[in-house]
Amino acid sequence: MRYSELLLPTLKETPTEAEVVSHRLLLRAGFVRKLSSGVYTYLPLGLAVIRKVEQIVREEMNKAGAQELLMPMVQPSDLWKESGRWEKYGPELLRFTDRHERESCLGPTHEEVITDLVRREIHSYRNLPVNLYQIQTKFRDEIRPRFGLMRGREFIMKDGYSFDATEKGAEITYQKMYDAYHRIFKRCGLSFRAVEADTGTIGGSFSHEFMVLAETGEDTLVICRSCAYAANMEKAAVQPPEKTGEDVELLPLQKVETPGKKKVEVVCGFLGISPRELVKTMVYLADGDPVAVLVRGDHEVQPVKLKNMLGAVDVELADEKQVFDITGVPSGYLGPIGLKIPVAADQAVSAMVNFTVGANEKNYHMQNVNLPRDFKVFQAADLRQVTEDDRCPSCGGVLELTKGIEVGHIFKLGDSYSRALKATFQDSNSEEQNFVMGCYGIGVSRTVAASIEQNHDENGIIFPLPLAPFQAIILNLDPKTEEISTAAESFYRQLQQKGLEVLLDDRDERPGIKFKDADLIGIPYRITIGKRFLQGAEVEIRSRANGKTLSLSLDKAMAEIVSSISNEMSATQESEAK
Repeated sequence: MRYSELLLPTLKETPTEAEVVSHRLLLRAGFVRKLSSGVYTYLPLGLAVIRKVEQIVREEMNKAGAQELLMPMVQPSDLWKESGRWEKYGPELLRFTDRHERESCLGPTHEEVITDLVRREIHSYRNLPVNLYQIQTKFRDEIRPRFGLMRGREFIMKDGYSFDATEKGAEITYQKMYDAYHRIFKRCGLSFRAVEADTGTIGGSFSHEFMVLAETGEDTLVICRSCAYAANMEKAAVQPPEKTGEDVELLPLQKVETPGKKKVEVVCGFLGISPRELVKTMVYLADGDPVAVLVRGDHEVQPVKLKNMLGAVDVELADEKQVFDITGVPSGYLGPIGLKIPVAADQAVSAMVNFTVGANEKNYHMQNVNLPRDFKVFQAADLRQVTEDDRCPSCGGVLELTKGIEVGHIFKLGDSYSRALKATFQDSNSEEQNFVMGCYGIGVSRTVAASIEQNHDENGIIFPLPLAPFQAIILNLDPKTEEISTAAESFYRQLQQKGLEVLLDDRDERPGIKFKDADLIGIPYRITIGKRFLQGAEVEIRSRANGKTLSLSLDKAMAEIVSSISNEMSATQESEAK
């Protein structure tokens, strides 16, 4: 491709709308343009990178035995009501009514549609297992779309669905997808981890997120330094606390005045205790019903753990007015003793003795509180955020909290959808059974953004070779000089004949602009033909990733660039195969 013929509107300044690195660089490099909030047009180079990701996904999904199809983006409400998700999914589901007053939605995912297809077409265990996937545009009406392609309303996604006859068969399929996802992201040249995750609105029994490691990631990951354990903050398990010795004396309950002292640090300083000796009482609304949750003063409630324990659809922290309306107690003095709403406790609280809580009276706290002497809880469970002070729940090793960007998510769904939609098959005994399902998603456009978040510098994007829109860019620094232009054209044609993807910058622009644009758009190899070629018939080859530069004759430069690209692509394939 010739730069002079390419729609590539690079920008010198960063648009004010851009919030994160990938958003800034995708706009500046001319890869995308915003149409409306959370909705983008993919320009030629942006689409080229998208297609690179899609091709890797297709190859690995097909290799793993999956079959590609394409389902409608518009979905009838009947299917969603049948599954129970029409209301459950929430406002992110964009609902609308057509001219015949029929309700529909724009598909954010396709569990209902694929299950309906399979229940109509597959009726016997002999036709199982089957694994189907598509690469398609999705729409989720995010309340606050941000970060460009990282969290848009419209995005490109690979979603796949498996149907098995048994739980054992479903586990085999799940493992195949788990392995395929590892190959996909290795081939994309990304540094990533697969972490245990909550299943969220998709449902199912367990899941893994595939997270690209990046300092700018919006998710916090918990990784063990000693073993393979990894989880997101919503799922990361906390080891149960050690049991307190029975010889500890339970002191008499004591009410103490704490005038104007409400914050944990202030109360602890006033009473001369540590936050580890105080218990916070937090009020949450679980599907609208209040529940009190107890956590140690130096810990924080993990809402998803609480939601899962309660079996709730939605859990939110009550504000100060709601707390007062529910309990009659001002913020900062709430405690569990005599509380009229259900009380749950984090497992760490159940191991505490002689601790301090709010007295349910303004300006007072209670000390030497003990379970179950002074109050009771309906359940104690792991309800808090993990910290770096905790130990690995798998091996007891040291935990590290790092940042990541979710690019893939796989779920073992079980029969939650097939049961709701009455999707059955006949087993070998001619008995009706529900399909055992799995669900497997990859954010294709999000993967492009995550790659940039992980691979960039102050000058622009540094694409891994497998994702780059072009493998090499040739800079003709003096298009008006025939000898230089002839050499650039010849080099360009020869690289194309050898099967390489090459961009020829033949614009009549200053060298400085060409260098800046080449760095900005992130092409892995830059070949410069300018005055040095006139002086000694040499061209310059520079690696965008490490800045290594070589000056070689035309013939040697040709061999070098072909070898470098071939070796790098082979190394990616070999790494993926291991």
